[in-house]
Amino acid sequence: MKCTICNKKVEETFLKKPVGTYVRDRKGKRKLVCKECQAKLSIEQIKNKI
Repeated sequence: MKCTICNKKVEETFLKKPVGTYVRDRKGKRKLVCKECQAKLSIEQIKNKI
């Protein structure tokens, strides 16, 4: 799985869950965002880039 913003591979836990979060775009589809992008950007900036 890759981050929608930076296109880096997102790490997974031992249960195959991504270390990041899903954000919904304007159409209602879920997009994966890594923890590094979450730390750098605000939620408004993340939504604008998706």
